[in-house]
Amino acid sequence: MPRWECAIEGDDSQFDRVEDLIVHQSTEHDRVSCKVCGTVVPDGYFAIKHAFDEHSRAEYVRAYDASAAEVRRRENIKESVEATADMSEVIDRLEG
Repeated sequence: MPRWECAIEGDDSQFDRVEDLIVHQSTEHDRVSCKVCGTVVPDGYFAIKHAFDEHSRAEYVRAYDASAAEVRRRENIKESVEATADMSEVIDRLEG
């Protein structure tokens, strides 16, 4: 089974479970401000989720000066996490 890698600012921490990765990103890294609307969110998965759930691809590309490949990479990450993660467990742990 593939491991989940953090990859925020060169953090190469790896996790067997995606839920552990999301909790790590949410608690061990600074929050970031969305360049489209200014909303502050945890970096990593939640930042990607916010960007693609709340804004259009075009808004994301303009605000982040992102290439089509970068957009596809983030969309794939979002889809992979959402297909695998038990988000109720993540929320329970973060609200803990």
